[in-house]
Amino acid sequence: MRLMVTGGAGFIGSNFIRYWLEKYSEDYLLNYDLLTYAGNTESLIDVQEKYDLHYQLIQGDINDLNKVMEVCNKFNPDLIVNFAAESHNSYAVVNPSIFFKTNVMGTQSLLEAVRKMNINHFHHISTCEVYGDLPLDSDDSFTEQSPYCPRTPYNASKASSDMLVRAYHLTYGIKTTISNCANNYGPYQFPEKLIPLFVTNLLENKEIPLYQSSSHQREWIHVNDHCRAIDLIINKGKSGETYNVGTGVEKSVEQISDIILERLNCPPSYKKYVQDRPGHDRRYLLDSSKIRSELEWKPEISFQDGMEETIDWYVQNQWWWKKVKHKSLVTELNWNSSG
Repeated sequence: MRLMVTGGAGFIGSNFIRYWLEKYSEDYLLNYDLLTYAGNTESLIDVQEKYDLHYQLIQGDINDLNKVMEVCNKFNPDLIVNFAAESHNSYAVVNPSIFFKTNVMGTQSLLEAVRKMNINHFHHISTCEVYGDLPLDSDDSFTEQSPYCPRTPYNASKASSDMLVRAYHLTYGIKTTISNCANNYGPYQFPEKLIPLFVTNLLENKEIPLYQSSSHQREWIHVNDHCRAIDLIINKGKSGETYNVGTGVEKSVEQISDIILERLNCPPSYKKYVQDRPGHDRRYLLDSSKIRSELEWKPEISFQDGMEETIDWYVQNQWWWKKVKHKSLVTELNWNSSG
């Protein structure tokens, strides 16, 4: 198989590329990435060295339809897996336009390339956040039939891109699949996100910024479990279908901070409570029974093991995050002056 992965130098994309080539070493994979602040070629040094003849990176913008089609014409992919996205909710608060340009118009550009070049399959990576949020004291969860109710610019841009994918499937008959996933964690995550931010701050002897509503909860999944789910959807999923990918494991920001503090032997005094981000969602939880029953997927990495391995990875790979952390585009302290 010949795969074109967009946004493959980012967190989930780079882990997916490594996962895929380790499992399907005879396949050919093209990584098409703009290499913005969150794209890092050093996340794939080992892949480049090990799979040199089966892996290549081309720098490019998914909004550049002519270049996308030129690359597709040369590489002739059977499948496009779209990870390319602006994904940091906090950055979306201060610069929403880039999110709609990349996440909406960029996705439409890729779909046009798929349509015009008769590419076999387009898989779109989305998020649980398109559904909105849930009350903290609720037993509810989001199914694939739950109405979209995005509450932030990032969430709205991803919801819009999901609808584009469905529209292209229904209008043009192209094969599409969508996965809406819980919060990912693991190695190579840019240190603007919660877990790597807290770990790296503590390693630098800095405070960790918790929103005042630190009881807000997220559902957590290790990135490798997410990659396995994408694999199954690509190979066994039904065209036009959406699959929720979740573990059922919910942890609050407060709980996450305590786990990290304990693992790094740091006292609670490192916590600094800061103003909530505007539009801060309370809780996400996915009903993933569809992918479990239809595709026989289930998470394999326990939250405790995954967190310990992830924290230890950032401790052991300071060379990686120290080169990129200064590129963060927003500070989680004062929303009147961020940007």
